[in-house]
Amino acid sequence: MLPSRFVPALRSALGRADFTVDAVYALIGDEAHRALGRNQSVPALRATRGGGVLATLVRLFALQVPVARDEADAALPGLVDALAEAGMVVASGGEVRALVDIRPYGDEDHDWWIVCDPTPGLDGRQAPMDPSYVLGISEASSSLAQLTIREPVGRALDIGTGCGVQALHLAQHAREVVATDVNPRALAMAHLTARLNELDVDVRDGSLFEPVAGERFDLIATNPPFVISPPGSQVLVYRDSGMPGDSVVRHLVENAETHLTDGGWCQILANWAHREGTAWEDELGQWLQDRPLDAWILQRELVDPPAYVEMWLADAGLATAPDYVQRYDAWLDWFESERIEAIGFGWLSLRRTTQTPVHRIEEWTGEIAPPVGPGIAAWGDRIDRLRGFGDDALLDVTFRQAIDLVQETRGAAGADDPESIVIRLQHGVRRTRQVDTVEAGLVGASDGDLTSGQILDALASLLGRDAGELRRTYAPVVRELVEEGFLI
Repeated sequence: MLPSRFVPALRSALGRADFTVDAVYALIGDEAHRALGRNQSVPALRATRGGGVLATLVRLFALQVPVARDEADAALPGLVDALAEAGMVVASGGEVRALVDIRPYGDEDHDWWIVCDPTPGLDGRQAPMDPSYVLGISEASSSLAQLTIREPVGRALDIGTGCGVQALHLAQHAREVVATDVNPRALAMAHLTARLNELDVDVRDGSLFEPVAGERFDLIATNPPFVISPPGSQVLVYRDSGMPGDSVVRHLVENAETHLTDGGWCQILANWAHREGTAWEDELGQWLQDRPLDAWILQRELVDPPAYVEMWLADAGLATAPDYVQRYDAWLDWFESERIEAIGFGWLSLRRTTQTPVHRIEEWTGEIAPPVGPGIAAWGDRIDRLRGFGDDALLDVTFRQAIDLVQETRGAAGADDPESIVIRLQHGVRRTRQVDTVEAGLVGASDGDLTSGQILDALASLLGRDAGELRRTYAPVVRELVEEGFLI
């Protein structure tokens, strides 16, 4: 990769060109942006025909087309030869062609650049991918960025950093960031990404927790190589660990506690196998057994074996390979031999605790309103507070509705009573719950004034119910409403 002495000049050139997410979007327009999301470059090529340094950078890196040498020199003054020497571009015959992608990336508060390999499969070009391929921004990396808790911490760890996306985010709220990977190409790109954005990231070579043996962190974020593939299949380092089944994720769960400070979080984006005759919740629960970890595991998607194989063969550029059918068949044979009937995808948020651990393992395929991180942190705060109360004791506590809570009723127009009442959260995991009249009344009256027990007593009087019976029945419900975030 590019020697350090040239990095300031590259940073300046990208800044002068306004090579940012917003500027590129404004240049190419909404239709071309959507087309690029489908791996089609023609609309963006048409939008950048007018020239200029920003258009040159877009064509060179994002659209993967050669640009004239004089245009490259104008966009990257004094840098083309250095980039060629570093193996990042090829300059010949009056043209310059990129071998890597320098891509604008950011959030509401930051404009960054990442260095990664070019987008595969652009305009339908299919070819087997190099095993050392370094992925850029992906749906998975964006999901993990939204999932991660963004509170100030001392030390943070990014396992399997790739091009360094998570490390960029972690560096905004951690005093020290360590990023690890087994792929030398990824390490070089992550290091350049950090330097290009003037961030101090400790980039280390090694697998999983090996480079940080004996060290502890306040926050660990990882999008590991979690693809569940048969032994001996083509290994792409960014997605295939070489470990059998879903054992790479199990390894992370089983070893997180020894690398977390008390109260520290480990957040993982992962796949796990659904095996015949075993509930997936029970299997993941076994990973957590006897470990000092609170855990909220959320399954977001369930994929059947054929769809899973098709997705990852296409991802590897093998959809048109001569042996596609044989690879497909062998993968399904292996799933069958391992009794894998489906593959789950989701999020694991683990927190080291000195108390009796709380485990919440559930499926949620409903709506998500990112970011999710604040909701994960709030769940941790709620279970800490709930640990101090039995169900009956909660009746002596005052609560208020979550600030984003809404209620929906359904029924015939003009009817005295609705057929159903649903309460719904609007932020993070947009959880819903169908409630009865008592629960709706309890939630509706929770404004921080009366205790939950006082509200239930009042509802008993209004509904002609026995107050003691109502307290016994709904004390556990109060706990559920608090743990799920409807009451605070």
